[in-house]
Amino acid sequence: MPIEITSKNPVVKAIVEGSAPMPARLAAAKGLLPLPQADLLEALAFLAKSDDAELVASATKTLSNQDSIKLLGVLEMPETAPAVLNYFAEKSDLPKEIYQRVIINPNTPDNAIIKIARQTRDGELLELITLNQQRLIRVPAIIDAILNNNFRTVEADRKASETKREFFEKERGAQQIANELRARGQEAAAEFIEKSEFADTLDGQSELSYEDALLIAQHIEIPDSEIDDSWLSLEYIEEFYEESPEEREAIVNKIVGEIRFEEDDVSNERVSAISRILKMTMKDRVKLAMKGDREARNILIRDPNRVVCQAVIQNPRLTEQEVEKIAAMRTVPDDVLRQIAINRTWARNYMIMHTLAKNPRTPIGNVVSILTRLQLRDLIAISKNRNVSEAVRKQAFRLVNARAGK
Repeated sequence: MPIEITSKNPVVKAIVEGSAPMPARLAAAKGLLPLPQADLLEALAFLAKSDDAELVASATKTLSNQDSIKLLGVLEMPETAPAVLNYFAEKSDLPKEIYQRVIINPNTPDNAIIKIARQTRDGELLELITLNQQRLIRVPAIIDAILNNNFRTVEADRKASETKREFFEKERGAQQIANELRARGQEAAAEFIEKSEFADTLDGQSELSYEDALLIAQHIEIPDSEIDDSWLSLEYIEEFYEESPEEREAIVNKIVGEIRFEEDDVSNERVSAISRILKMTMKDRVKLAMKGDREARNILIRDPNRVVCQAVIQNPRLTEQEVEKIAAMRTVPDDVLRQIAINRTWARNYMIMHTLAKNPRTPIGNVVSILTRLQLRDLIAISKNRNVSEAVRKQAFRLVNARAGK
């Protein structure tokens, strides 16, 4: 496991990695090197856990003799090395002020907070830990450590118990899931859950469970502010229909089959994710297509409903590599290939246009326009390609002859 060094000081790096000569490392362990306080503490924290007994003893002694005012100043800094914060979190019988700085520092490792929550006999420190609800939600083991600590105060017990009950025990509706996602910093996912059609039925009345909703939310990366749904005109309304369970199962099998054909292997977890996404209503799938990550796009571009596929190519994070892959698909609706062909940005990408020209599903009108921009060698190949329509082959042949002056 690589050593994570926060300091940019090359001396600290050499000491921690062991490339510095032993006299220099020993001098550092005794606090004799002229290093800034934060850099010195990071070096000492690593040396105090080295394999050399002399270095460990010297570094431990130096750390214990640190000026308390300077030490508290470093522990308050948000850029303080996690190794330093972890070192003091592990020590017992230190002044309360040290633990307080370690607990509130955002750079303190989660495992260090768990250690304090398990070993402290100070109920006020446990209360301080419970104030960071985001960390409690992200690391439930902290909650368990607090509730198992016999020195917890009534207030610490109340806050830890409420967080556990609210986010990990009771049956959760959409708003509770959204709150949890926000606590994790996943604003776009929270926004999606709140506005989804299944939001009102996540209390046990929906096909989607809490776990389903949370898994789907992991695929959301785009907030509403980045979405343009002006393309979704009235002509698409009739395309919003719901499939029967049998039809959904068939769609899942279709999508899994296509991905397996391309990638040779589809894990059970991925099949499960596809199944959960297909439990969503058509409107929610359209939203996910516009707001989802690469995996969501890769799944939904294979949805048999053309509106869902259209939504994928409206996703602002769609890359040109993905567009090229879609341009080669023979299962996507003609409308999708047509939209790719007329998109000004993608039209400047030669590989995308060449791929569209070779796809027999691309509308002939678009292909004819693309052929005029292709290089001669590619025109010759298309004129001989039996997978494209005869009309496309003939037009490619005409263009080849025209460029040859025939």
